[in-house]
Amino acid sequence: MDKAKLLEIIKRRVLLLDGATGTELQKRGMPEGVCPELWCLENPGPLMEIHRAYQSAGSDVVYACTFGANRLKIAEYGSHDVTGVNRRLAELARKAVPGSLVAGDLAPTGRFVEPFGPLSFEEAVRVYKEQVRGLLEGGVDLFVIETMIDIQETRAALIAVRELTEAFCMVTMTYEASGRTLNGTDPLSALVTLQALGADAVGCNCSTGPGEMLEIVRALKPYAKVPLVAKPNAGLPVLRDGRTVFEMGPAEFGAYAKAFVEAGVNIMGGCCGTTPEFIAALRDGFEGVTPQPPAVQALGALSSARRTLVLRDGGPTVIIGERINPTGKKQLQAELKEGQLAFVRQAASEQEQAGAEVLDVNVGMPGIDEAAVSNKVVGFLATATDLPLCIDSADVRTIESSLRLYPGRALINSISGEPGKLDVLAPLAAKYGAMFILLPLEGGGVPVQARERTAVIEKLCNRLAGYGFGKEDMIVDGLTMAVSADPRAGRETLNTLAWCRSSGLRTILGVSNVSFGLPERRFINAGFMAIAIAEGLTMAIANPMIQELTALKLAADVLSGRDPKAERFIEFATAGGAAAPGAPAPAGKAAPPPAATPAEKVRQAVIEGRREEIQALVSAALDSGVSAQALVDGFMIPAIQQVGAFYEQKIYFLPQLIASAEAMQRGFGVVEPILKASTSAQQVKGRIIMATVQGDVHDIGKNIVFLLLRNNGFEVLDLGKDVKHEMLIAAIERERPDLVGLSALMTTTMVNMKTAIEMARGRGIATPFLVGGAVVTEGFADSIGASYASDGVAAVKTAERLLAR
Repeated sequence: MDKAKLLEIIKRRVLLLDGATGTELQKRGMPEGVCPELWCLENPGPLMEIHRAYQSAGSDVVYACTFGANRLKIAEYGSHDVTGVNRRLAELARKAVPGSLVAGDLAPTGRFVEPFGPLSFEEAVRVYKEQVRGLLEGGVDLFVIETMIDIQETRAALIAVRELTEAFCMVTMTYEASGRTLNGTDPLSALVTLQALGADAVGCNCSTGPGEMLEIVRALKPYAKVPLVAKPNAGLPVLRDGRTVFEMGPAEFGAYAKAFVEAGVNIMGGCCGTTPEFIAALRDGFEGVTPQPPAVQALGALSSARRTLVLRDGGPTVIIGERINPTGKKQLQAELKEGQLAFVRQAASEQEQAGAEVLDVNVGMPGIDEAAVSNKVVGFLATATDLPLCIDSADVRTIESSLRLYPGRALINSISGEPGKLDVLAPLAAKYGAMFILLPLEGGGVPVQARERTAVIEKLCNRLAGYGFGKEDMIVDGLTMAVSADPRAGRETLNTLAWCRSSGLRTILGVSNVSFGLPERRFINAGFMAIAIAEGLTMAIANPMIQELTALKLAADVLSGRDPKAERFIEFATAGGAAAPGAPAPAGKAAPPPAATPAEKVRQAVIEGRREEIQALVSAALDSGVSAQALVDGFMIPAIQQVGAFYEQKIYFLPQLIASAEAMQRGFGVVEPILKASTSAQQVKGRIIMATVQGDVHDIGKNIVFLLLRNNGFEVLDLGKDVKHEMLIAAIERERPDLVGLSALMTTTMVNMKTAIEMARGRGIATPFLVGGAVVTEGFADSIGASYASDGVAAVKTAERLLAR
């Protein structure tokens, strides 16, 4: 269906999606442990019956059964015909529900994507394109990207769709009870990133029931320029008579319909545990109700994978930290040539702590591949900091490659009317959803007077409108020139800012240019910034480590009514002026004082996840005279425990947790041979067997738990995924572990935890079991006689408690 026609339907009423497919297939005979997509091709009758049942219940859109039909998933079952599998499943859906819309369904690959994991970003895009091509051949009307936990994998899927078709595409993420995805992305950051990247609708599915999901929709609505989607579960699963069931019924589920419309939903269906009866109840609940349109037509906002900066008119001035730039910095120049990032790490951390809310990234210098180095820095910062990034380069290839990789909505520095600039960079900004700094230049030199600059700004805004850009998408540079060369330069810049404010345009300055050629430049810079703030300056590219500049910026925000309760200024002043609180780094993420000893450097490297440096640092600590045992017990294990505490406090999220765990693992690899050779080898806390249960091929969570348990002194044997019950029991009897850990991702496979434990007890095995996974709850664990851990950090603590008895 034409996208415009679909949007017209959504304006009039809530677009109704279908419900769960996997549980419905099981009811109709699909055995456990098979690939649902391949089983459906061999047994099309049950699938077509499900599609028809949802159509009869009122579903406007039925999802083709292609959730796991990507190359990485079906290869585990011996199939490699990705295009054919997707085409045939789409054709089955088309045949089953004539008159209804069919959505091609894309879902997680089961791998974390660069820069958060080993699967390269471009490979992820290729994997999804294979699916998209097959689905297009099969005649789907639209696409859905669903149940996503990794914003970067989600971007790869969306780019794959957008590079092959303009068909309507909706995207739904899955959020934990913490309100973030497993990878740490909050709903607002996902919305800002995805709607800018070209998603036609954004929302959430799975993990929670309608009550919890309602709050997410309500929080997103003020920022949504696209329709919002909700596909909640039928509450939380429980085990009853050996089966996983959801206790919420269709009537209770359907009773949420009007509340969702009031919260702002435009598209809705059901996920795990829902049936055609649930969809019929929603249909009845939506009768006579008109949904709210998107709340905004455009949104000035930047995002990283874990934080959003919404630019609010009249809000505090935003500092873009300028220090990640090799100009005049010999250490950074040398490190970039060598592929090292110590300076970048320190500069990012210090600027975040000092109040920067965005980080400018410029690696332009002779002797390097600028695009490759920029990608490395951008990828590193995506994990090292929560701050959004400003991609700063004169090289188009560098800007394009970094925009493509960056897991958020970036700011481009910059676009101008100079030959070869606007018409090249504007399409890139549009494709990747970036905001940009607009320079009022056209190639004939810098306009001296404000009236000349404003004329250029008007002309360029008109040209940019042709690419779909409005005032919310750009930040205008007022052009700061040196007052030492032209005493009127400062005033012309300020006049330009005043005109932009009256015209509804946001502004930015590179503050330090104003003082070029003068002594004590920091005072000139700070004074100029304070006056510019009074003229409405939105953002400034500056060094937040300069205390005079930071103090005057905060004071000017108070005096101009942009910090009405003086909260930021008071926080700065009461801290002794040590740091500006524009976007203060949470405890534990601030730049540490220089490590005094080699062993302390190892501790800090583990905390910061410095995987590339850790082995050399461990060797240096050993060479300094620290024993291997002392290094492990006194520095490395306390460091990984501190990382666990940061994760529990939501200071760190999964990317940082994995980076630190891998740093610990690499560092331990250096000391392990020494420990084994010594008589004082590290004492093992206990022996643990880990496995993903029979029928379940998902192992991301289990692998993280495995890594953390090993790093915390346990000996762990990993049996892998889809471990058959007999294989598990045989391993327990052979290895005699102190604890067995079981993982399951799906409601359809979590019941196999109960079967495995019952088989073990029937064989006389008294070993305690620890269970976890996305769908597993503490109540479920109690009901099957197991202990429960919500994540890897909790698993370590629970294992220590169980084995200390």
